[in-house]
Amino acid sequence: MPVEMTFYLIGQAKELLFKLVHEEVSAARLALVVDRADEATWNLRRATAALGSLTTTWDVLAGISPAEFNAFREHLGAASGIDSYMYRMLEFALGRKSEAMARRHADVAGVSESVHRALFRSSVYDEALGLLERRGLLDDGSGDGAPATEAARRAWARVYDEHGPSSDLFRLGETLMDVAHAFSQWRALHLLLVERTIGNKPGTGGTTGIDWLRQAAEHRFFPELWEARSLLSSSSAAWS
Repeated sequence: MPVEMTFYLIGQAKELLFKLVHEEVSAARLALVVDRADEATWNLRRATAALGSLTTTWDVLAGISPAEFNAFREHLGAASGIDSYMYRMLEFALGRKSEAMARRHADVAGVSESVHRALFRSSVYDEALGLLERRGLLDDGSGDGAPATEAARRAWARVYDEHGPSSDLFRLGETLMDVAHAFSQWRALHLLLVERTIGNKPGTGGTTGIDWLRQAAEHRFFPELWEARSLLSSSSAAWS
């Protein structure tokens, strides 16, 4: 059936793109370890472009009608996108860690070790915060009783208030936001596509379907970067 082949081929294309984004994010992480913020920014720009390509895959799948999908859905069995190990490693690399999700791959030979390493390796966001700390913009909050998340929010706000596009930290922050924004777009369109195709039916892989995807769509990578927007002064655009 051509429409079934379309579904499978798009699935394979998504896996390749997950791999591409993961490699760029991993390279950005290593660049930040050695304080090469602009090099990391370049990797993250390519990651954002690849995420854009991932988003367009939903346009192809949107051409499959509910009746056409239901005709072969039972052939999928227990298979589910939730068990994509490259997607899981990408989430871990961006900072959303989950031991429960890592355990889903525990019995997959040649995969479980990679997923386990990704779970416990620092994320690209961890290394971005480490760079802010080395630049004297971030402390652990212990000096004034503020929690680490609040210290991170204030550090990013300082980057935006005190620096402009000529600053490598400013460019890093904006490119991290590009990645987070593109990932959120991908998730949002996934939610809409599933809702228009199967409605409120249970999802595959043991998920609740729409409710699961809606919860995922509400998640934001690099939350302090988003929240720092509320702390910016009115003069943030007037860089010296």
